[in-house]
Amino acid sequence: MCKITVNGREIVFYKKMVSDLITQYRMDPKKIVVERNGEIVHREAYGATELKEGDVIEIARFVGGG
Repeated sequence: MCKITVNGREIVFYKKMVSDLITQYRMDPKKIVVERNGEIVHREAYGATELKEGDVIEIARFVGGG
């Protein structure tokens, strides 16, 4: 368990990896970009990137339009 900030909201997260966070929020990894503490997390690393107490996560979704 750790406290992290996701898109400006502090949450208590009970799992460990970025991939777990994406699953919890029911997001399609192909349609988002994740930034952890100011650095982009590459999609291939979601399952290997561990979240720690105090991490600041920004998740941006790709929006299409026309």
